[in-house]
Formats: sequence, C-alpha cells, structure tokens
Amino acid sequence: MIVVLRIGHRIERDKRVTTHVALVARAFGANGIYIDTRDIELEKRIESVSKRFGGDFWIKTGTEWKKLVKEWHGKIIHLTMYGRPVSEVIHEIRQYKDIMIVVGSEKVPRAIFDVADYNVAIGNQPHSEVAALALFLDRYTSGTWENKRFDGIIEVIPMEKGKKVVHRNLPSPEECIELLKKAGCSKEVIAHCRAVRDVAMKIAECIKTADKRLVEVGALLHDIGRSKTHGITHGIEGAKIAKEMNLPEEVVRIIERHLGAGIPREEAEKLGLPPKDYIPETIEEKIVAHADNLIENNRPIKIEEEINKQLNKGNINYARRLKMLHDELSKLCGKDLNILVQ
Repeated sequence: MIVVLRIGHRIERDKRVTTHVALVARAFGANGIYIDTRDIELEKRIESVSKRFGGDFWIKTGTEWKKLVKEWHGKIIHLTMYGRPVSEVIHEIRQYKDIMIVVGSEKVPRAIFDVADYNVAIGNQPHSEVAALALFLDRYTSGTWENKRFDGIIEVIPMEKGKKVVHRNLPSPEECIELLKKAGCSKEVIAHCRAVRDVAMKIAECIKTADKRLVEVGALLHDIGRSKTHGITHGIEGAKIAKEMNLPEEVVRIIERHLGAGIPREEAEKLGLPPKDYIPETIEEKIVAHADNLIENNRPIKIEEEINKQLNKGNINYARRLKMLHDELSKLCGKDLNILVQ
C-alpha cells in the first residue's frame, strides 16, 4: 500500500498544485491520497480523472493527519530538503511494501520530522513538491509505474508526433443507429446523420491528430436532438438525450456544439439559448460541425453555397465563422475540403 499525505493544503492558493500532487500520486503508482483540508471540489476533480482514465485511486480530504500518522502501520517517508539524500536511502526503503509519503505545502509541522521513519531529501535546493513526489515514486518503483495499466474508458496512446486517444466505451456505428431509432429520429434524420458521418470521416482521415472513432460516433449522433425538435435548440436537446444515455462527455459536447461553426455566448442569449458558448473547441468537435455544414439534402455541397445562404439572410458573423472554420480544417488537411468531400 502506497499512500500520500498532503499537509497544509490551502483551498484557494494551492488548488492547482495539490491537484497535480494527487495526479502524480495516481499516475506514478500510489493507491490513494489523504488531504488535511476538506475540499469537495478537489475530490470531484480527482475522482473524475479516475472515472475516465481508470484505476482504483482514491482521495480523502479533511483528514486529521495527527491521528492518521499515529495509526499508520507502515513506514512514514517525509520528502524535504533537509533529510538524507534519496540515493542513500531508496534501496533501504524499497524493502517496505506499506509506506506513507508526506509532502507539505508551505510549512510542514516539526512533528512530522520527528514521527517520520525517513526524512528524505530530493536534492537540497528549493523546488516543487510535485517534482519531489514524482522523482521519489519513480525511484521507489524502479520505473515500473510506467507499465501500469489503468483500463479506463479513455486511454492515451503514446506517439512520436500528434495524439491518439482510445475511447473504450464508445458505441459502435450500429449501436449509434439503434440509439437514433430509440430516441425517435426519423428515417430522414438517420440518413442525414450517415451522410455527415461519411464526410466527417473523410476529413478525419486527413487530420492525423483526430480521434476517428470519436468523430464517427459524434457525427452519427450529432442530430439525435431532432427527435425532439428541428429548431435551433436541437443541439441542446441532443446533449440532454446523450447524457441520459450515459454517453461520454466528449460525445455530448460534439452534439451540443455542432450548429454551424458554433454560436458564441452573446448570440446564444439573443437566440434564447442558455447563456454559454457553443463554439466547437476540439478537433473532433470542429470536424463534425463542419461536415454538417457541407451536407445538404444528403449530398456534399461547397462551403460557398452555405456561406452565401447565410449572407443573404444577413448572418454576416455566422458566415465569417463558417469561412474561418473551413480554412482552418482545409489547412490541417493539406487540401481544400471542397475538393476532398466531392
């Protein structure tokens, strides 16, 4: 059992650093972390990471640290500038299977120095407790933490360039069609979703950093809200349906942000939508949104057709965003999307 004890956490000042201490503890092989200050938001952040990326890492805040260290049955390791060099003691510490690693925030009480079985120095210069914890856990586990499998619903695959993310709980294309039917989408809506999927996949194939499986699922489900309404709120309604179906948050955001090239907060308020930004942010969100722009009557069109349509309606800002999104994705593809999708 490897646990970390974080002492001196200040909710406002240490929110980011303590979050990183917990993330390092999780990634580098610890089983859980105790925080001395009660912080519900911190607990939610770390539990959300564990839920998405896997593993059984736990977090407990509001811990009475004096009672905890008194009852701890293993060895207590305090990371500090003033202890024995890690290179001198790490071989000895490795023989113990149950350890509690104490890292402070601003100041660590003198009592910790006295109760610790090992006060370990990670160098003798001022630096981050995040770095100290990472280095110690790497030494303690002899680097074996790197081979640990978390089996989460999201897994990042290391690559030399770009990024590859595997979403393990995404529905298959066949399951997506069944979800559309279950929601009550018409045959016409389903045919449109298939057409958008075909265009989206062509774009995703050109952009190496795109998660193709996420793009396919997002494209197939982007109009699921049309089972409720064909109005401008169908993206919001679709996001609600996706949440009720327990679909991943990445899919929910694609559905919610797919209208046109996105709707900024000020325009959303004028349109009577809940006041927030509906601008696609991730590459997958942008691909699905723009694939939808390039389909009309289930056939590919050139973006100029849609731009001119919006200009004729007086939607100048909308048309400008369409052009910017088209140019951005065309540049990433290395060719004009008008040519690619025809």
